[in-house]
Amino acid sequence: MLHCYSKVSTNSLNKMQLKRKHDVAPDHEETINAVPTSDHSHRRPKRGRCICLSLTLAIFAIGLIILILALTVFKFKKPVTTVNSVVLNDVNATVNLIPLRVSLNVSLDITITVRNPNKVGITYKNSSASLRYKGRDIGNVPIPAGKIGSDDSKKMNLTLTIFADRLLTDIDVYGDVISGNFPVSTHTKVTGKVRILNLFNIHVVSTSTCDLEIDVLNQKIAKQNCHYKNKA
Repeated sequence: MLHCYSKVSTNSLNKMQLKRKHDVAPDHEETINAVPTSDHSHRRPKRGRCICLSLTLAIFAIGLIILILALTVFKFKKPVTTVNSVVLNDVNATVNLIPLRVSLNVSLDITITVRNPNKVGITYKNSSASLRYKGRDIGNVPIPAGKIGSDDSKKMNLTLTIFADRLLTDIDVYGDVISGNFPVSTHTKVTGKVRILNLFNIHVVSTSTCDLEIDVLNQKIAKQNCHYKNKA
């Protein structure tokens, strides 16, 4: 009978050990499963740093390319205005002594060309051309807004006529008309802007001035001197 009790105790002990191993096993599995989660959390910051570094390098490369293009291919050049011809279309001048009065009619046909040497177009706003006598505007004509394409030129035909009423109070007119030489000047101004790579706006002004001396008796232009100015 003593032998049987010992056998029963041995069986009970084996069952308790098996149960203990069974209870411990889930904890062991949880520990094993927790390891990959820890590795994933370490990889995520590394991936974020790689993405941030790649974006920074890409932005830097794009900026460098834009800078190189802006300083080479798309480098800004000032537009050039040239007076091709000035033709005396009509001139008529008379002086009455009693009462003292001067009657003057002068009409000039001017052809100018604005050349755009840039790789992008120039958009210019409403501008004007004027006829001047000793610094005073005595006639003008508007130049409508428009656009000049890249590496292109635009020709403009303008007609300037003197407004006689603007000279009635100027005593110097009488002496110039009587002498037969009437000095005038034409002034053309074109204002616009150039947009480089759709990022930068550069405002430009191109002007041309021609100093003329009109031979009233022979109805022709005796002297002509033109000069130009461009600024941005």
